[in-house]
Amino acid sequence: MSTIKFGTDGWRAVIAQDYTFDNLTTVARATAAWVQAQDEGDGSVVIAYDTRFQGHAFARHVARVFASSGVRVRLADGFATTPAVSWATAEYGATAGIVITASHNPPQYNGFKVKASFGGPATPDMIADVEARMDGLGAAPEMPGVDALTADGQIETFDLQSGYVDLLRQRLDVESIKEAGTRVAYDAMYGAGQGVVTDLLGRPRVVELHHELNPGMHGRAPEPIERNLGELLKAVVDDHCAIGLATDGDADRIGLVDEEGQFVDSHKILALLVKYLYEEKGLRGDIVKTFSTTDMLDRMGEAYGLPVQTTPIGFKYIASKIVEGDVLVGGEESGGMAVKGHIPERDGLYIGLTVAEMMVKRERSLSGLVRELMEEFGPHYQSRTDLHTTEARKQAVLRELSQDGLSEVDGQPVTETEALDGFKFRVEGGWLLFRASGTEPVLRVYSEAASQEAADALVAWGVSMVEGAPAAA
Repeated sequence: MSTIKFGTDGWRAVIAQDYTFDNLTTVARATAAWVQAQDEGDGSVVIAYDTRFQGHAFARHVARVFASSGVRVRLADGFATTPAVSWATAEYGATAGIVITASHNPPQYNGFKVKASFGGPATPDMIADVEARMDGLGAAPEMPGVDALTADGQIETFDLQSGYVDLLRQRLDVESIKEAGTRVAYDAMYGAGQGVVTDLLGRPRVVELHHELNPGMHGRAPEPIERNLGELLKAVVDDHCAIGLATDGDADRIGLVDEEGQFVDSHKILALLVKYLYEEKGLRGDIVKTFSTTDMLDRMGEAYGLPVQTTPIGFKYIASKIVEGDVLVGGEESGGMAVKGHIPERDGLYIGLTVAEMMVKRERSLSGLVRELMEEFGPHYQSRTDLHTTEARKQAVLRELSQDGLSEVDGQPVTETEALDGFKFRVEGGWLLFRASGTEPVLRVYSEAASQEAADALVAWGVSMVEGAPAAA
């Protein structure tokens, strides 16, 4: 068995290579032991799965492991979103939630996410505890079948997705969106969000894309970033939609498209949420962002008198801040965000429909809302490239940046270096960030500048530097 390590959000591996029933048994047994330690007894979990290959079978297997260990299980009777699991974990007073998903990873992957009792990602300390329990488990014992455990009351199945749709209906002003005649294009990317927007708004108001079960996902990672959303960009314009939404495989990440068919990135969505909640809803609280997220949020914090906190990359760090403090908006560059009044968890559908609600309440188009942001808080443009490089070269670059840093970037002097999570080099009017992925063999290069051309140039320089680095052992 290869070493099982959790990344920024759960354990992920290639199906039939490292993601096997045997390895899943090990992860589930260790998590069950952690659950029982938290609850000083048997404990309970909510378990669900997304639309990936064998998701239902993997979820039933995990339910069997937990129930055989004495943990009570609520098992979703169909695919469901990750935020649905997080909500249900808190709603039903479960010790933890488990989602069989690889989120935005390519279709050959599956995974195992752990949710804490508060309804958000398990904290780094919790995950470290689970990992530590994998050592010394010994051989797995004989386990009763799922049907026998269900008959004994250890496993209960329930309709999780419908409960989640009802939650969204309660927390969003769905009627105002419907009454405004807002037409929405929704790309589910073959993932677990399928049908939710249509259930809420009605079929005449929704243009559905990729709302069928297709575990192969046409060979593309279900990540709602611009390069993956060509069909959605076209559909918004062709079908005269006011907004386009896209969510990843488990629907916790969001991507948006405005009425002109232009992609609206996570940096701008976060800023729009801060402005709407502060100005229109009169809410207050901290702004929490990850290390790779826009400085526009800092400008907004200064203007509104709101504290701004920066965390390492990974929503689990933001969730901890939400649970421990008073957070207005928390989010990350990769499309995961949460707002006050909802769960301490990324929820792509809730966020996307909140923006649709915002458009109705403010009587502005999405492109108009974005222009207003830029006029008020200054132009902030971002760029990013994910470099699939060799492990040797990646490590060589990281060593060089750690030991020597950079004195200049693309001919501009470096004014400040930050190393909270990766290496960020600030220059006049922007920054360049290098960071190794926590879940894939990838080195990510990010930037921000006052124009798109300048941001792209910073990333191009960073890529050139990486590709020219010696691949020393």
